[in-house]
Amino acid sequence: MNVFDAHCDALLKIWENPQRDFTNSNELDVNYERLRLGKVKVQCFALFAEPDLTIEEKYQSILRQVELFQTEVISKHDHIKHIKEWNDITDLQDHEIGAILTLEGVDCIGDNLTKLNIFYQLGVKSIGLTWNQANLCADGVGEPRGAGLTLLGKQFVQLNNEYRVWTDVAHLSEKGFWDVMELADLPVATHCNARALCDHHRNLTDEQIVALVKKGGWVGLVWHPLFLTGTEQATISDCIRHIDHLCSLGVKDHICFGSDFDGISVFVKGLENASKYPYFIEELLKHFSEEDVKQFTYGNFENYINRIS
Repeated sequence: MNVFDAHCDALLKIWENPQRDFTNSNELDVNYERLRLGKVKVQCFALFAEPDLTIEEKYQSILRQVELFQTEVISKHDHIKHIKEWNDITDLQDHEIGAILTLEGVDCIGDNLTKLNIFYQLGVKSIGLTWNQANLCADGVGEPRGAGLTLLGKQFVQLNNEYRVWTDVAHLSEKGFWDVMELADLPVATHCNARALCDHHRNLTDEQIVALVKKGGWVGLVWHPLFLTGTEQATISDCIRHIDHLCSLGVKDHICFGSDFDGISVFVKGLENASKYPYFIEELLKHFSEEDVKQFTYGNFENYINRIS
């Protein structure tokens, strides 16, 4: 079965140490060989700047990650195709892997709309306004104030709409989430779980999940044990619990995966990197029908792309 994965931090890891070879480095949870073995058909690659950098340093680090994406991921691997438009996904050949650039937090932009437009031109197809902290656009989930979108943040969402770019709510404060629901044409949650099962601020409440789906979005379930169980230990059964819960909310057709590989240091047992997806799928088939599993792994995403292309 093909797999869509909505979030990984491989570019950040390569930026931190360019000696990490995207082809087969064991230090990368997501590399070319592991994508191939895991039958990952479309992988999202996050651009993320460490929070302790200045705005200009963040901007330069993001541009460097874009460069590494082109030189290390795309140029060196003929079978990996940069998805610049949504219909590029439907044009992928059987042997090809689609690669989507996403931006996790707009701290690197400040209030510079020219910089935002540069990222659109570079092919970024998903933008989350914040990471965990506050910035000029909104508060993240880690900001105690819990404020929503600023006027600038609302302007950014409107630009995402114009460019047919996802607005990712994964790290937004709850008030920011509801502001996005009012404004965004293409809201998604690239890597979140069910807060009803794990009361972590990075997870979504049932009300948020249902509202997101009503707006046509999807939830990429994340394989970070802290977001599955609230501890550093989790099993595939814990992943299944979160899938089951979303199914119980009536949103079965909007479940996707957003691993957070290379952004986490503890793992679900048996799901430690992208190559493990076939084993994960075997376990899912013990609990769900083959048709449902096909939808979770790729079909729901494929149907979504067909709707927005």
